[in-house]
Amino acid sequence: MNMSTHGFSPTLRQLRAFLAVYRLRKLSAAAGQLFVTQSAISVLIRQLEDGLQTRLFDRTTRSLQPTQAANDMVAVAERILRDVDSLGATFGDLSGLRSGRVCLAITPTLAGMLLPNAIRRFGAKYPDVQVVVDDCAPEQFSSRILGEHVDFGIGTPERSGGELELQTLMRDSLCLVCAPDHPLAHVKDLCWRDLDGHPVIAGRPGYGVRQLVDVAAAKAGVSLQVVNEISFLSTGLWMSVSGLGPSIMPSAYALCSPYRELVIKPLNHPNVSRDVSIVTKKGRSLSSACRAFLDDLRQSLQKFPTVPVTSSDEPGENRDATGS
Repeated sequence: MNMSTHGFSPTLRQLRAFLAVYRLRKLSAAAGQLFVTQSAISVLIRQLEDGLQTRLFDRTTRSLQPTQAANDMVAVAERILRDVDSLGATFGDLSGLRSGRVCLAITPTLAGMLLPNAIRRFGAKYPDVQVVVDDCAPEQFSSRILGEHVDFGIGTPERSGGELELQTLMRDSLCLVCAPDHPLAHVKDLCWRDLDGHPVIAGRPGYGVRQLVDVAAAKAGVSLQVVNEISFLSTGLWMSVSGLGPSIMPSAYALCSPYRELVIKPLNHPNVSRDVSIVTKKGRSLSSACRAFLDDLRQSLQKFPTVPVTSSDEPGENRDATGS
């Protein structure tokens, strides 16, 4: 049966009233089932009949008998209400985090630093929500978000504004990581000028924080002697622990180092900070699952160690002072 006559579209209340009357055959019984008055049910049925321009029930003194039109209509009405109820249950599951999906873009370095604890916490609380991590290269990060391949990203895009919206998740500063026997490990209040004449390890041009490194060195009037240019900060860590030279990197990653003997020294004058941001496409809303995941991530970062602004004379004391 065609449920639309001359542009008429039945309301859900009318369809529910129709099905209740069809099944129970009495207005009073249908009204009791739907928790409305008998007159309200009568009005809904009359509105439905007027809109469809057909009689749905023949009235008798004791009951209502469905017409052939009602018999033809009942299967369609049941299917519509079943689909509506199913849709409501689905959104109830999503809002209650009994199902859903979180998909985020992040570089491998940041993923290893930020996500393990957050994903474990979130998975324990919401086991039915799937977390999908798109571990992309830095040059692919923004395009994954703009192309809507992911719900959001976590990172440090080179360009902000335009179609990307940024919300700061955490802030850290550039530091120097070196072996405990390196001369710079004993310098108090380590400055960029102190790097003059020392071979250092830094990211490749165009990767990660290399632009911040070059700008800071230029401001300090230092020409860095970069002997190894790396794509991954983990490479800088093992190079430094092997005695190939100190590495310049974000303090947050340095504090996650598995090499506990390395000394972490803040770099000052200038102190260079960087923001790690939640990055979304402008105008796109996050699902309740995504918002819950980010809430858990923020909570896990509250205990994330930080490097003090000034360093100590003794090698290794920076790490101890942060509680890491």
